[in-house]
Amino acid sequence: MAQRGSGPKHLGAASPVRVEIPRAFAVNFAAALAASLLLCAFPVQTGRAQSSKDLNSLPNAPAAQQLPPLKDHFLIDRLPDKPTAPLVASIPLDPLDFDAPNPVYFGEHYSWTSLDFLDEDHLLFTFRVPGLIVRTPGTQEDDGERHIRAVVLALPSGAVQADSVWTLHDRQRYLWPLPGGLFLLRNRDTIYQGDISLQLKPLLRFPGPVLSLGLDPGDQLLTANSREPASKSAEPGEVSSPSTASADIEQDQPSISGPPALVFRILRRDTGKVMLVSRVRDEVHLPLGPNGYLDAVRGTGSQWTVNLNYFTGGTAQVGLVESDCWPTLDFISVHEVLATTCKSDGGYRFTAFSIGGMPLWEDSTSGYTVWPILSASLNGLRIVRETLAVTQQIGAYWALDRRAVKAQRVRVFDAADGNMIFEALVDPVLDSGGNVAISPSGRRVALLHGGSIQVFSLPAPPPLPKAVSDSEP
Repeated sequence: MAQRGSGPKHLGAASPVRVEIPRAFAVNFAAALAASLLLCAFPVQTGRAQSSKDLNSLPNAPAAQQLPPLKDHFLIDRLPDKPTAPLVASIPLDPLDFDAPNPVYFGEHYSWTSLDFLDEDHLLFTFRVPGLIVRTPGTQEDDGERHIRAVVLALPSGAVQADSVWTLHDRQRYLWPLPGGLFLLRNRDTIYQGDISLQLKPLLRFPGPVLSLGLDPGDQLLTANSREPASKSAEPGEVSSPSTASADIEQDQPSISGPPALVFRILRRDTGKVMLVSRVRDEVHLPLGPNGYLDAVRGTGSQWTVNLNYFTGGTAQVGLVESDCWPTLDFISVHEVLATTCKSDGGYRFTAFSIGGMPLWEDSTSGYTVWPILSASLNGLRIVRETLAVTQQIGAYWALDRRAVKAQRVRVFDAADGNMIFEALVDPVLDSGGNVAISPSGRRVALLHGGSIQVFSLPAPPPLPKAVSDSEP
């Protein structure tokens, strides 16, 4: 998903505690924290778009394995009249007692619903049950209780195979799908693992409330941001939090004093073993792969270098991009990386690379398509991109009024070549997503529209070019 921030933050020379990862990773990690907290931090000099000739000159892309020259397609702004794939199932929402969130919350990016495939034939649909928010004295303003209904729906009939109501807290994302019909559920200081029967079991417990999670494309590593005062230490049964964890962070607000209250960790999902822990002042969103993490280094003008920093030490150049803001980097799969950049004339450009530096494809939009939300099928062969279509061009620093939103559009792309193979509109408009899902194989897409969950059939996705895996270092 696209990163969102409240403004520039700066980190100094951090000294994170290294539990398992070699020293080379710990030394470079402070720079990654700084990069992850700066979204569109500073305007940079406008430059020409990166050409395919430049991209094919990367040192990690051997000449014998060059792909055809990249073409910068332009995604048109015209809204689709109807979905561009055959409908295979339609499940009415009224019998499930689903109510769309109040539009007054638009722009807050609250997570009200979650639509996910557990496997090719089962959907997990969760949504907030309307009612009063119960707040406990002394808790955060947004930490009141909320009730989330979860239903497992069989396809194509829509029959309810499991039903439960969860009591959760805060309004941020709470559910992440996993392979094998499993999912992770976040609630306060505990991460639960659930299955197709909606049975939950505690997986990880933290010394403080967990604010956000991230997964690597192989679903083996977790990143977690949690709120833990410096005086709070880990207790038996909680993930480790060495007392020496610290980071020397420059203050943007001099009125804030004392050690950082947030903790960032990288853990192994299956064992809970902490690989790295560091105290930070803002949530860290690190593009994490199975072998390392991504960061963007600014060069001259508007040019950026995308690097892969290995856990074992060393750095490999993945790509070169042009951007007027800090690029957003995502792992689509263990083999592929997508860089989302800002164009000088408004809108975004997307450039896909193999992790070995092989350029794959690129695409772009106008400034009338904003607030992108990115996800991928579990096999990494399909990409889902959800955006708002607006009536006025929006820039990095321009506010967006709900009245300027025409519709919310979903598009599905092949990861191998960037070809768009599906397009439709979704409603209700949800600025944090949760109203579209892609099946593990990438052969089905489900979305909310017209008072129902609609499921569409897609052709089999093409495999990634053999040169992609061959070019990996």
